[in-house]
Amino acid sequence: MTRVGSITRKTAETDISVALDLDGTGRSDINTGIGFFDHMLILLAKHGLFDLTVKVQGDIYVDGHHTVEDAGIVIGQAVLKALGDKSGIKRYGTAFVPMDEALAMVSLDISGRPFLAYDAPVTSGKVGTYDTELTEEFLRALAVNAGLTIHVKLLAGKNAHHIIEAIFKALGRALDEASRQDSRITGVMSTKGMLS
Repeated sequence: MTRVGSITRKTAETDISVALDLDGTGRSDINTGIGFFDHMLILLAKHGLFDLTVKVQGDIYVDGHHTVEDAGIVIGQAVLKALGDKSGIKRYGTAFVPMDEALAMVSLDISGRPFLAYDAPVTSGKVGTYDTELTEEFLRALAVNAGLTIHVKLLAGKNAHHIIEAIFKALGRALDEASRQDSRITGVMSTKGMLS
């Protein structure tokens, strides 16, 4: 059974198309108009072993907020679609990723109950044209639209690029672990019999 999700979404601010294969090899084709954000989504796919295509036409002449947040919405919707009925998935995933002086932890639950706990202060306001505060906005949009509980904790770090890169790599690895299917699991990993 293929676990893929393709979503398009057009608003007055953004026009986005996303294609996601949870059982890919880490290939990506990303163009959001924000170079550093492209780099982060490439890392997300590579470390999550997802095949991911993201194309965004956004109002970046205003700033990057709508592009990054709306990309999180659509990627989240694609994740939810690709997960299907969530049968056989491990549900939980945690990853610690070092990036030079930075160390980030992401722990998540494919619970159907959206929540973001974000404790990753970044002192620099920008990396390239990317506003560093948008990392939290992306993660919140992803959590809400994919039905994920996500905890992000920065354990060490000073360099904004390193911190955000560690977070995206850890996100990919945690989501890969949580979405991985295990033949020992019958139905969903919940005593309730459902994940929603």
